[in-house]
Amino acid sequence: MKVDYIIVGCGLAGIAFCEQLLENNKTFVVLDDNSQQSSTVAGGLYNPVTLKRFTPVWQSKEQLALALPMYTKIEKRLNVKLDYKVPVRKRFTSLEEQNNWFARSDREGLSDYMSLNIYKNDNQYINSEFGFGEVLETGRIDTKLLISEYKKDLKSKHLLIEESIDYNLIQFEEESLVYKNISARQIVFAEGYGIKENPFFNTLPLEGSKGELVTIKAPNLNLDYVLKSSVFIIPLGNDIYRIGSTYERTDKTNIITEEAKEELLNKLKTLITCDFEVVDQVAGIRPTVKDRRPLVGKHPRHKNIAVLNGLGTRGVMIGPYVAKQLFNHIESNSSLDNEIDITRFVNQ
Repeated sequence: MKVDYIIVGCGLAGIAFCEQLLENNKTFVVLDDNSQQSSTVAGGLYNPVTLKRFTPVWQSKEQLALALPMYTKIEKRLNVKLDYKVPVRKRFTSLEEQNNWFARSDREGLSDYMSLNIYKNDNQYINSEFGFGEVLETGRIDTKLLISEYKKDLKSKHLLIEESIDYNLIQFEEESLVYKNISARQIVFAEGYGIKENPFFNTLPLEGSKGELVTIKAPNLNLDYVLKSSVFIIPLGNDIYRIGSTYERTDKTNIITEEAKEELLNKLKTLITCDFEVVDQVAGIRPTVKDRRPLVGKHPRHKNIAVLNGLGTRGVMIGPYVAKQLFNHIESNSSLDNEIDITRFVNQ
């Protein structure tokens, strides 16, 4: 088999890069072993405002301009519903927080996304004395369905190889490389936390943080927006809500824990007063970086292998943006944003 690209990993980063290749008529094959769960268990929210400090998300305007059309294109091609336009409301804990919201909403990068209305709480089962601020241009991507349907489509076209990569079998030639029976111009590693096992890129400072979410059924809650407070509550329809998320930096397994469940439910009970039952719990390792920016670029010695990683907690927004940057960097030798280029760590 002869292709332009081999992509390792079919999470949010890998899919975003596949879309770049399709758009530019490049041939490719994807290797994926289902070992990484972070994209599958993600909340899937896209939200251009950091609600802890009321600051703009890095490059949010550019990210949304690329991401939303990409998901629309995938929806049409695969005939699935992925993008749910749902408001995100921040629960205020004081009058001071309300005032901070208004003060920030005038700033550049925030004025387009922060509503000037204070929404009063009219839900008897939610504790919110000071109401909510609403973020505009928000929504949820069904990441689990996206990945499962995307893989199904790749498989039907014989573009998906469901196995782990053996790094030792990569043979470098002058203008290309060979892996088993596949000849390619380039390999892009989009492995998430799996990069820790990758001998070409395992020195990059990908830290990883474990996130756990629970899913509840709450027939009386009747929530039609995402509620953000000490946890987020995401409505999924049919009285089902996703609650998240935890941040654990030492445990690097995908195993769910009772401690995380208790933490999430204790926080949830300070927000809502109605009865609910837990129907699911999932865990995954987010590919996080100490400076909170992705890891993108070519290997310093092997120019025909590259990395696309470190999307962190905002993968549905960041993925398409960094995938386009990497594609243009490989194909046209255009410069990467300094903030995402892996060369920023070379001299550290």
